[in-house]
Amino acid sequence: MWQYQKKLQYPIKIKQTNPKLASYIMSQYGGPDGEIAASLRYLSQRYAMPTAELKGLLTDVGTEELAHLEMVGAIVYQLTRNLSDDDIEKAGFDAYFVDHTNGIYPQAASGVPFNAMAIASKGDPITDLHESLAAEQKARTTYDNILRYCADDPDVRDVIRFLRQREVVHYQRFGEGLRHLTDRLNEKNFYEINPSFDK
Repeated sequence: MWQYQKKLQYPIKIKQTNPKLASYIMSQYGGPDGEIAASLRYLSQRYAMPTAELKGLLTDVGTEELAHLEMVGAIVYQLTRNLSDDDIEKAGFDAYFVDHTNGIYPQAASGVPFNAMAIASKGDPITDLHESLAAEQKARTTYDNILRYCADDPDVRDVIRFLRQREVVHYQRFGEGLRHLTDRLNEKNFYEINPSFDK
């Protein structure tokens, strides 16, 4: 069971609207390497993990990614609130606005809606942990790219830096999880011979 604290993991108080920046940050909401994909990936992968420690790791990180989804949604909302028609059009936010007004909708910066194909869950613990490691690096890279566009807005930049740092920490935890798993499998000589396939 999860306990939900009714506050964001990092405070978000954005003073200036910027729909163009919001359209980039939206990718971390519903893009292929965004927070919704991460949370669903880890919360699905956890079932195939062979130890309680690994199940717990994926549950914890998957749950934190849901908190990050909430944060990214708050950023996008605050960057697009109370826009004039001119602001919307000048920023190129008009196509999004026509479909969603100022609602938060899961899509990539390119406008492609979220697709469950962004979620990788193979059921093989080694494969899934490698996928999780790669997913954290792809999310970090996306946050790096977003930071290029928000350097002059500390209200946004500081939150994005926080989220980026959490991706680095998740990568480290998944690395520890993979070492835990491979040590356990090496004890069984898993790599040398797999009786299921080597008959």
